[in-house]
Amino acid sequence: MTLSPGSLAEQAARATPQAVARRVRGLSDRAIAWLFVAPTMLLLLAINIFPLVWTIKLSFTNYRANRPNAPVVSLGIDNYVSVLTDPDVWAAMQATAHFLFWTILLQTLIGFTLAYLIDRRFRGHGFWTTVILIPMMLSPAVVGNFWSFLYQPQIGLFNYVVSFFTGIPPSSFEMIGSVKLAPWSIVIVDTWMWTPYVMLICLAGLRSIPDYIYEAAEVDRASAWRQFWSITLPMALPFIMLAVLFRGIENFKMFDMVNLLTSGGPGSTTELASITLKREAFEKWRTGYSSAFAIVLFVAVFGMANIYVKALNRVKGR
Repeated sequence: MTLSPGSLAEQAARATPQAVARRVRGLSDRAIAWLFVAPTMLLLLAINIFPLVWTIKLSFTNYRANRPNAPVVSLGIDNYVSVLTDPDVWAAMQATAHFLFWTILLQTLIGFTLAYLIDRRFRGHGFWTTVILIPMMLSPAVVGNFWSFLYQPQIGLFNYVVSFFTGIPPSSFEMIGSVKLAPWSIVIVDTWMWTPYVMLICLAGLRSIPDYIYEAAEVDRASAWRQFWSITLPMALPFIMLAVLFRGIENFKMFDMVNLLTSGGPGSTTELASITLKREAFEKWRTGYSSAFAIVLFVAVFGMANIYVKALNRVKGR
């Protein structure tokens, strides 16, 4: 078979030594493509699969990373039993559930509302879109330090803003130092930072709705409220659910922003599952136990995500 001058095999043959070129010219374009992609795929598999297999292996042992020369004893499923019966773990899961529920709810409602308003293409919508997107462009480390300063009861602006609208003295409450307010402080920061991300996904869903559908609805004299409930919301629902999926996965493993903002305190009020995992692994050095905890979290996220994706596919298929 004569190779065309522009075929992948011919291009690769011209760029290789003569001895290798003869073999390259005998390969199909598909084989050449796999030849280039294979090293990257093998690297990604090594980076992702090996740590998972190694973590599973360690989860059945008493291994401690700070004692690498100590004898390693197999414990069977004892680590998993300890994780599932540990009250500290369940307290962390409860804090994580509170954080997940409120952040996803607020980000979805505010994000979709902003997307709906921007989709109206009012004057200056491009400028305001850019301004709204600024928080999600910042590093979580920067956001954590920035908001920890804003939350200071004496010099922080947050307390003064609340005081301006409610009349409560600025120094009478402390967001990150109060057991009742600390969980809401991390919800506020995460909502401020990631609502623009949800807005972008919802905006993509709104922009995907053809104009002729609205034109037909107007011909049928459907009200704006009826168009929203019968056209806009159902057709944007798959994008809304996709945003919820992404934010749910990310917030389940949230660590950096909360760790910098509250370090899990006061006490363990804002200690999410990821912070508990870090403390078990790198403060108490219970590597086998923390590996089992990591696998439990992985199975929980993977299982819930699969169930949710099936629901998402049903909505898309309607």
